[in-house]
Amino acid sequence: MLQAVLEEPDLASCQSIQRVICSGEALPTQLAHQFRFKLKAELHNLYGPTEAAIDVTSFKVVSADHHAPTIPIGRPIANTQIHILDRHLRPVPIGVPGELHIAGIGLARGYLNRPELTAEKFIIKPGTTERLYKTGDRARYLENGAIEFLGRLDDQIKLRGLRIELGEIEAALMRHLQVQTAVVILDQSHQRQLVAYIVPHSEILNPHTILSNFLESFLPEYMIPSNFVVLESLPLLSNGKLNRRALPIPNAFSRSVILPRNATEKIVTEIWAEVLKLEVISITDSFFELGGNSLLATRINSRLRQAFQIDLPLRSLFEKPTIAALAEAIVAHQGTPQKPSIPPILPASRNNYLPLSFAQQRLWFLEQLQGGTAYNIPIAVRLTGALDIAVLERSLNAIIERHEILRTNFHIIAGEPVQVIQPHSDRPLPLTNLQALDPEAQTTEVRQQAQQAAQTPFDLTTDSLLRVSLLQLNPTEHVILLTLHHIITDGWSMEVLLRELASLYEAFISGKRSPLYPLPIQYADFAIWQRQWLQDEVLETQLAYWKQQLDGIPVLQLPTDFPRSRIQNFQGAIATFSLSTSLSQRLQALSQQAGTTLFMTLLAAYKVLLYRYTGQTDIIVGSPIANRHYPEVEGLIGFFVNTLVLRTDLSGNPSFHQLLQQVQQTTWNAYDHQDIPLKN
Repeated sequence: MLQAVLEEPDLASCQSIQRVICSGEALPTQLAHQFRFKLKAELHNLYGPTEAAIDVTSFKVVSADHHAPTIPIGRPIANTQIHILDRHLRPVPIGVPGELHIAGIGLARGYLNRPELTAEKFIIKPGTTERLYKTGDRARYLENGAIEFLGRLDDQIKLRGLRIELGEIEAALMRHLQVQTAVVILDQSHQRQLVAYIVPHSEILNPHTILSNFLESFLPEYMIPSNFVVLESLPLLSNGKLNRRALPIPNAFSRSVILPRNATEKIVTEIWAEVLKLEVISITDSFFELGGNSLLATRINSRLRQAFQIDLPLRSLFEKPTIAALAEAIVAHQGTPQKPSIPPILPASRNNYLPLSFAQQRLWFLEQLQGGTAYNIPIAVRLTGALDIAVLERSLNAIIERHEILRTNFHIIAGEPVQVIQPHSDRPLPLTNLQALDPEAQTTEVRQQAQQAAQTPFDLTTDSLLRVSLLQLNPTEHVILLTLHHIITDGWSMEVLLRELASLYEAFISGKRSPLYPLPIQYADFAIWQRQWLQDEVLETQLAYWKQQLDGIPVLQLPTDFPRSRIQNFQGAIATFSLSTSLSQRLQALSQQAGTTLFMTLLAAYKVLLYRYTGQTDIIVGSPIANRHYPEVEGLIGFFVNTLVLRTDLSGNPSFHQLLQQVQQTTWNAYDHQDIPLKN
């Protein structure tokens, strides 16, 4: 409504207006700026539901924080109290989001003839006689004592197993100076993708690229919309609220779509759609503008190799980032001599001893050499809401039965380590009840138990290499502790494990069967295939590249406070920091101009930093890589990760652009030779 008023052409003549009160919707900061520019009146932002005499807080807008997406809702009015509480009805600290509860004489008695709803929404604060109304709104206290409205709790949706708050995405979008207002929806008709509707202050050239890159500074990748639709204004109902049904269909309005013109483009389009989880893709769309990155590029490249039976370099997707250009490169590549084809990974016989993969062999040797807990991978997951422990136990056992590697030990036969897969038998889920402890004691106990689980060594020969325990904090809050030895898992695998655990639990709690597809192969099949394939000409080609790369590598002489230990002791630490929004945007823009990924740009900057500290021009950095560039292994739990040695020559005082190109070429070459383990 305020937006409509401010757009009136004769607004400047309304000099008698003394005070304007906004209520009912969040007040965008940009709209408050417009108001102060066009009118000299006071602007007040009010908040409140019908259940509490309409408005219960008030905020006089004196100045607006340019970085905040919305204006605060202020402080409670007289005879009203505001409580921001967590799910256990405990007050949250300043800056921490919680649910806004209202108390005071303005509360309604309840809902007419709806006793169940009244009991659900009007509650008694624990330990008191104070009556509260649960608003269902998220809010937090600011440092100055004002309250910031953060959206509805029920605005949360679930997309591909991940919980997303649409209001958080909208708030991040409205931090962009060119965005006047924004609405984000989950579009059910296009393979469940997030769509953002934008009303800009001025024209935004290429909104998908600009806004996607902007959001990457604030949000994880899974929360970045797949589509951006630019509108002159949002469709509204007669009461001034958003008319979601009148929002235009995405894709049909946001951009023109050029469909595949031949069989090659059709196959490439289908592969992109599968990996990027999009239904409609134009052959002129840029892979990176659609949300692509190096990891997704690897997955697409493996599928292209399988579909066209060609050994296409990974760099092709970077150099030809549209379907039209990539299809032309594929056709041209099909007319050139091909390297030996990569055989498919197939199930192998279990009648013989099962070898270790090269990565496992390396880790097994290090474990025999030094032992300890350096290769334990612990993870703690907090579970909120009602939990059926028996169903959780059943889900865990289903995963252990599904993945042979989770019930594998390592024995020595004839002087060589081998994998021994144990038969499946259901395991109980150990439960520790911590409900008798106060919250502070619970936190201490959870940390101690998590630390103990992480620091307990595994015996690779006899122990189960997956340890699980459950801690109960209260009836609706638990912590599950999982510890795995690195020889059976990696970072990608942990995501597979948690994703499958969530899917199985959701199915079993509803009385359904497992929704997971049967695994085509197991990790042991990959190990056998790797031993058979990575030999002779293939092995020599890969080895020749790395022998050249690693020839005469120097030791980096960092000016540390103490001399480097001759024996690795793992007594390190992690330091984290955040880049500013403006710097992140400039880095993204630089990467696009140079044709590099953000990883390559940051790697080049890191190497310049190392050069400045050491004065050495031959800089070597090790970087982990998922090493899952075969479709058959994407859904497996196992130890696939490898380390790539990325070597750069900074002699001759190259420009940063020249350095970027060198880092890009080195990274591409390393990706093409990633199958050889760093240590073997």
